[in-house]
Amino acid sequence: MNIFSGNSLWQLVAQSDAISKLVLLLLLAMSIACWAIFIGKLALLHMKERQFKNINKKMQSAKNSTDLVEISTTARTTAPSYFISKNLTFLKELYGGSVTQKIDAHEWEMLERNIDNTIETMISQNEEYLPFLSSCAAVAPLLGLFGTVWGLVHAFIRISETQVADIATIAPGIAEALITTLAGLMVAIPALIMFNYLHTKTGALEHNLILLADRMTFILQQHRGR
Repeated sequence: MNIFSGNSLWQLVAQSDAISKLVLLLLLAMSIACWAIFIGKLALLHMKERQFKNINKKMQSAKNSTDLVEISTTARTTAPSYFISKNLTFLKELYGGSVTQKIDAHEWEMLERNIDNTIETMISQNEEYLPFLSSCAAVAPLLGLFGTVWGLVHAFIRISETQVADIATIAPGIAEALITTLAGLMVAIPALIMFNYLHTKTGALEHNLILLADRMTFILQQHRGR
């Protein structure tokens, strides 16, 4: 028994031609991908946000590079720990394993550049897949409109073939064509909301990352040569 047999909307989809069905399948795939990205990114960003808030609290009491190493060690496998350890490792490489020597102007510039590069890399990772959501929000309505125009063309072709233009003949064809517009909007509207929300969460995470970088730079200032 077909559970969709009494659903007029499903019957219209089943009666549509191959192009309309292909458009609907593409929109369905886009919708599934958008929701998967949103749920995954939301969980990841929420976890990172908590990590940065906890580390930034600990950073307020840090006084020297030894404290930075301790914080990085106690918070292993977290994004803030990666940021701290990556820059401390770079600092150690400058001095062959030590982070307590004085840093001259050139080496300080290299360290600042490494910090900036690390920030850009982490921000880029946080923004991964967001362009896909933006693209779906823009493309889905156009894809739905394409399906609608294609369906209307076929509806009018059927009218010309049957030579009948009453409402009973026209309505099913037009309804069949408009389904793709509805599907496109059902993909685009959530995708746009998802993109804006994740973009806001990413901006908040970027702010916490910059706060961590500023505090770390302030602590390492004591190693600058006079």
